[in-house]
Amino acid sequence: MLFRGRVCDDPAMSFVERDGVKLFYEDRGVDGDRSPLLLVHGWTCYHGHMAAQAAHFGPGRRVVSVDLRGHGQSDVTGPFAIEQFADDLAWLCGQIDLRRPVVVGHSMGGMIAVQLAATRPDVVRAAVALDSPFVPGMDLSVMADTIAALQGPDYRPALDATIAAMFGPHDDPAICAEIAAAMSSAAHEVVATAFSSIAAWDGEAAIRASTVPILTIAATPDGWADAGHLVAECPHLMTGVTVGAGHFIQVLVPDQVNAMLERFLAVVG
Repeated sequence: MLFRGRVCDDPAMSFVERDGVKLFYEDRGVDGDRSPLLLVHGWTCYHGHMAAQAAHFGPGRRVVSVDLRGHGQSDVTGPFAIEQFADDLAWLCGQIDLRRPVVVGHSMGGMIAVQLAATRPDVVRAAVALDSPFVPGMDLSVMADTIAALQGPDYRPALDATIAAMFGPHDDPAICAEIAAAMSSAAHEVVATAFSSIAAWDGEAAIRASTVPILTIAATPDGWADAGHLVAECPHLMTGVTVGAGHFIQVLVPDQVNAMLERFLAVVG
């Protein structure tokens, strides 16, 4: 089950304030010789959607899980854009002395991880994108109808349809329902503006611009999250594919995802 707790007296859970915006994070594990992890959830999600990775890797290294601005327990204060989210995380690393983490993100979180890899190699050691879109043509024109529907006052049907399309035929219905409920509770301005940023962001260019190792793990081969077509020109890129799950691979098949992460971490240090 996903973590749905609230901040109370748990010393691992805290806030930092940036220009009046409170950003929530959970800091667990041990700070030692192994590279720390920075776990980043996806669009309209929260840090609990990375709980399986925090639990798996926490016993052996420091693991920080975040709620991006507008998500979870962080303040709903924009802008809600890939570049802003990445800038917040680079700033957070300095505030909490999180040195050169491997940034692991799901969906939009993976885009943020790769954005950091491309623009702040001084901050991150490597980046991992879990079922994040990197196919050609991921731009505003392709997503125009969905963007327009999400921006309108009657956005709920479009939001529900977008969320429903993320689940596969083999996914546990109870887990899907819990994920959908969390996503559908996001503020409208976050839903609309963050989705527009996802559509406008150039993931291929970010992968090409990166100088640190990147791993992409897709839910299906040859889909919109399969970056295999970039491997030949990007020697710093590794790719993988999971079996038998929809978009939320880190929740639905965590053993597969964690095994690939273990190998990647062994390679990058």
